[in-house]
Amino acid sequence: MKDHKVLRNSLGIMAVTVFSLSANALDKPQTMDDMWKIIQAQQQQLNDMKSRLEKAESKSTVASVQPANQSVSDNKPPLENKDSTSLATNSQGTQPQTTNNQVKKLERKTDILSQEVEKLRTNLAIPEEKQLKSAYGMGPAASKVYQVGKGLSIGGYGEGFYQNIVGDKGTEKSKADMERMVMYVGYKFTDSIIMNSELEFEHGTTGEGAEAKGEVSAEFAYLDFLFNPKVNVRTGLVLMPMGLINRMHEPLFYFGNHRPVVEQTIIPTTWREMGVGLFGAITPNLTYTTYAVNGLNARGFSSTGVREGSGGGSQALAQDLGYVARLDYTPNALPGLTIGGSGYVSNSGQDLTYNGQKANVLTQIYESHLQWKYYGLEFRALGSWGLINNAGLLSANVGANPITGENVIGSQNYGWYTEAGYDVLPLMFKDTPQYLAPFVRYEKLNTIAKAPLGYSADPTKDQEVFQVGLQYKPIPQVVLKADYRNFVAKQGSLPDDFNLGFGFIF
Repeated sequence: MKDHKVLRNSLGIMAVTVFSLSANALDKPQTMDDMWKIIQAQQQQLNDMKSRLEKAESKSTVASVQPANQSVSDNKPPLENKDSTSLATNSQGTQPQTTNNQVKKLERKTDILSQEVEKLRTNLAIPEEKQLKSAYGMGPAASKVYQVGKGLSIGGYGEGFYQNIVGDKGTEKSKADMERMVMYVGYKFTDSIIMNSELEFEHGTTGEGAEAKGEVSAEFAYLDFLFNPKVNVRTGLVLMPMGLINRMHEPLFYFGNHRPVVEQTIIPTTWREMGVGLFGAITPNLTYTTYAVNGLNARGFSSTGVREGSGGGSQALAQDLGYVARLDYTPNALPGLTIGGSGYVSNSGQDLTYNGQKANVLTQIYESHLQWKYYGLEFRALGSWGLINNAGLLSANVGANPITGENVIGSQNYGWYTEAGYDVLPLMFKDTPQYLAPFVRYEKLNTIAKAPLGYSADPTKDQEVFQVGLQYKPIPQVVLKADYRNFVAKQGSLPDDFNLGFGFIF
């Protein structure tokens, strides 16, 4: 009976141990393959335990019919495994009645464990928490689909602000705006075929057919075919890989309530086109992206830049194509540093007529950028310049004034900015997960850096922007912002603004 109690206790300990180890192993599985390996190993352990019980029951039954004068010690041990404890008979030489109960208890534990495994499998497919990790240059929330084992992923972000116009400098009025509410929907068909998309609601409503009153747009919607780290294919409505903000435009990852003016005008955001291309890592430190897309439409160009020339995936003209390429390098010698650049070239004429004639509107945009994140420091710098062929013909088509420069479309444009912020909370509270960073930004831009022949440049387009602000993150997924912007034009006055806002990702 003593041996029987030892075996019973041993089996109980084994069952608890298997359950504990399996559950712990399943806490953070990386893929579905890892999950199934754990399940298979667990099932094998349980089968072994049941097999030992069956052998113990069989041997004990034999022992119970031995002659009364035969010693149990004359027989072979009931179990060959030296670590197992034999199941002995009682003083009358009969099989202990608890053996069947042991099997039933073990089966019940198996059922419980199977239920726990199913719960953990569900958690793997739809995890409650995600790491804030960027993939292939996309924002962390937009990268969730790359982290799931298989199937559906849902994420998103939102941002809103109150803007107070400072001083009487024109017709601008103070306002409050739910600027964006975005849903990311992705689907991982296989480890190598992935769909990712962004659906954006602007200004709190769909409005009345006017962008300023709100609209719903597909910001991107593409298919990835992941072959190997060096060469992968992407096709669909893609974000143009230019600048620091166009792809990484979630509100937690840039300073201020508004994106830099340079990255709204010289590099239009959010700039997306229909296309196909390649992306990957030439080396672990050198990544690239290149697409062939529908070209810009020069009919949308204006004195404020080329932004309205983007097709945006809405029946975009593709008589002329555009080509874009980007390189980024992260040197090992300076942790947290990224340097890179990109270029875009297209004929934006799209076989249309301008002032009565067709034109070859060769459009070029180039940019270089630097970003350094080191402990609490965040520093960014970006410069961009553009060239537009036949800008005189485009200006004549929109009725530009050659004397004042009003409505003139520049044949050259440029813009640059630099900004820096520092997280001061670790200086006061060690190991705090919160974030508080004062920041400054300076921008210089001119959308008519060079006017076409026969036209004067509009001096109001030659601008500077001085900005200071504060960024607070109580948790990594939520940000509260405050900033002040001072706009200065070479001629004329522009209103300053003070902004309070919030943003979040999930």
